[in-house]
Amino acid sequence: MHIVVIGSGYVGIVTAACFAKFNLKVTCVDHDQDKVRTLATGQVPIYEPELEALVQAGIQSGNLSFSSDKSIIGSANVIVVAVGTPSGPDGTVELSYLHSVVDDIVQYSISDKIVMIKSTVPVGTAQDVKRRLNQRLKHIQFQVISNPEFLREGNAVQDFLHPDRIVIGCDESYRQNPKEITTIYSSIIDSGTPILFTDNQTAELIKYAANGYLAMRLSFINEIANIAEKWNADVCDISKGIGMDKRIGPEYLKPGPGFGGSCFPKDTLGLLKTSEQCGEHSLLVDATIRSNDMRKERMLKKITDAIEDGEDEKTVAVLGLAFKNNTDDMRDSPSISIIEHLLKLNTRVQVYDPKALKEGFKIFGDKITYCTDLYQAVTGASGIVIATEWSEFASMDLKLVKQLVKKPVIVDLRNILSLTNMRNTGFRYVSIGRPNLN
Repeated sequence: MHIVVIGSGYVGIVTAACFAKFNLKVTCVDHDQDKVRTLATGQVPIYEPELEALVQAGIQSGNLSFSSDKSIIGSANVIVVAVGTPSGPDGTVELSYLHSVVDDIVQYSISDKIVMIKSTVPVGTAQDVKRRLNQRLKHIQFQVISNPEFLREGNAVQDFLHPDRIVIGCDESYRQNPKEITTIYSSIIDSGTPILFTDNQTAELIKYAANGYLAMRLSFINEIANIAEKWNADVCDISKGIGMDKRIGPEYLKPGPGFGGSCFPKDTLGLLKTSEQCGEHSLLVDATIRSNDMRKERMLKKITDAIEDGEDEKTVAVLGLAFKNNTDDMRDSPSISIIEHLLKLNTRVQVYDPKALKEGFKIFGDKITYCTDLYQAVTGASGIVIATEWSEFASMDLKLVKQLVKKPVIVDLRNILSLTNMRNTGFRYVSIGRPNLN
């Protein structure tokens, strides 16, 4: 079996490398020739734990290759669509990249194909793709499968290799003999991972519903944190207390500066647009999005209140640029609005992130100072903002930090420092949903 993965973005690279690990022949195709050349040497342009080693192993085994030649589509048994589907200004999902893939499939297909859509797409997209293909190539049989991915950045390889479930949306006729799917995922299925067969539109909605629900949990605990601050309660203990309930569980109940990244902001907007298109406006999803937008504004005020003291020339250290730890992804990262806000206050900004400094430079250029470690970043600072939950920030040497800063102020937007440890350190410590320490 020959699998062609179209798109070498986050999902495409992970998918191609993991399929190659299953001893399948995989070619990852992308129009960006420079990117293809880089990947062909085993270098991965994004940071994701375990991914580069997996790509290199796939290349060395001969199972994985990269190409910009779209004609390879013709030799594929299975075509995996893993192109970007960004949100437009009004929240509508942009499908131009996917439609371009459909054009390429039409141009190069000479035999029956399985088209597997991994890109997150609006409900009804798979059926539309099948209609487009069948109208233009009536002599070729296309089976269009919706196979949404559920990958967490920072844990994507393990999530792919050991998923909670595999969701397959397809026609009823294909469910009777899904030989390609059972071959591709045989090692995962054999390990006991459940596989759920549905129709295409149900599979597409599962993806939106899953991310919408997780985003809603994050917005919920952030609002509980707001209430906890008013009553001088501790939201960390509240999270533990409700997470112990087996009906609820502990995941996605950690308060923070608002969700970001490539999935939750885009997919909540996509789900809201989906609900509106069918005349069923989702009040909960709408509130989740508005709550997250308000969250970012609240965090900016928290930072301003903590560091604003009339000082004319001020330096603030921002620790963390990526939207979460173990990634270099800054898409919709809370750090962006934080830095923009500080710059508007004519504040000098010094930043450090273990992996995302290059991404930060793409956004801010020379407007801010990029540091090689956290101690360089905090030197001379009148305030420290912890924006990403990297483990090294939790283990920082507070005695050394206090010697380096101009003023001992820490705004911890991830609650990675212990209240117990922060007491009697001499820092003004502001966190999320917990009592402040002055």
